[in-house]
Amino acid sequence: MSQDWIPLSDPDISTAELEAVMAALQAPQLSSGPMAELFEKEFAAYIGRKHAIAVSSGTQAILLCLRAYHIGPGHEVILSAYSWHQIGHAVALAGATPVFADIDYWSGTLSPEKVKSKITAHTHAILAGNTNGHPAAWQELRDVSNQHGLLLLEDSTEAIGSRYQGSRVGSFGDCAIFDFSQPGLLVCGEGGMIVTDDDDIASALRYHRHRRIDTRFSVSITAHLPYQALLSDVTAALGLAQLRRIDAILARRKVVEGYYYEHIKSFEGIKDPYIAPGVDEVNWFVYLVHLGTRFTRSSRDAIVEDLHTESIGAAAYCQPLHVQRYYLDHGHRKGECLVTEKVADRVVALPFHAHLTEEQVGFIVQTAKDASINVGAGSAIYL
Repeated sequence: MSQDWIPLSDPDISTAELEAVMAALQAPQLSSGPMAELFEKEFAAYIGRKHAIAVSSGTQAILLCLRAYHIGPGHEVILSAYSWHQIGHAVALAGATPVFADIDYWSGTLSPEKVKSKITAHTHAILAGNTNGHPAAWQELRDVSNQHGLLLLEDSTEAIGSRYQGSRVGSFGDCAIFDFSQPGLLVCGEGGMIVTDDDDIASALRYHRHRRIDTRFSVSITAHLPYQALLSDVTAALGLAQLRRIDAILARRKVVEGYYYEHIKSFEGIKDPYIAPGVDEVNWFVYLVHLGTRFTRSSRDAIVEDLHTESIGAAAYCQPLHVQRYYLDHGHRKGECLVTEKVADRVVALPFHAHLTEEQVGFIVQTAKDASINVGAGSAIYL
């Protein structure tokens, strides 16, 4: 088995997706059109929001949200440093200033208390994510945003199908965004979606996304420049087919999650996956193991390398945003977010997708256990 590469992610593509894409390719319109509009309609219904706006990526989704709310130069946006780089990049590309706040140690999501300490007269928005599928503390974050008159944006890319206080993620921000690239639950190559209940903001988002051909001679509309961030009908067809199978995809991933939980009990110091109060359901984005405090970042990297040697596509889950070169060049320093740094240095993402067998999961877990012993730190590891 070690001779066959086990990828970190592997999209769940069935004949339904293949047939949908083939039909889209045979249609007279490949660019954004009726299929993208249908994807928007069904996605909004799935999340339970009034509007869904399909875009070319999650980064563009955040960028368009900030532009629709007139957030840019001179404004600060508070966000987690324990996040994918595209999230902070979108804030910087909008001309706003990313302000990194620390996370809750257990859930990995943005800490409402740490957010409060970062608010200044220049703060205009909070951008929080449902980290690795675990919903953020949305009630507390909403209280903070209301108290200070701040926009609350939700990044739900990692958590499609997860539930908090009876509602699906994507329901809690003034706008919520999703990205459909790997490694995700709903994958259509590239692309993203914005959902909102605000009619005016939905209109502004569509306007900033692209300019319709029938408005090209308008004096008022052509005074502003759109981003041309459309989703093609071919991509939308793939996304729509995935959306219509999302319950089956999530169910299969739950089976694989069960395989992991049974096999990983062999590790010393095992703890049940943390689920915070108010969280009804978590659909994990990738399968994370948190190394004990005796491990260092270098020993984490050595474990990942050992897994690669055995053809297992493991990875370090996060390189904190505030210590990446761009942000270091803009005044950020190591030590700003101590919890984020502590957690990020000791987290390994293991392969997690619907195609994994129990035998493969057992092999992955045993290899990870052996690797943890090989680095000389013992086998203390927990979820």
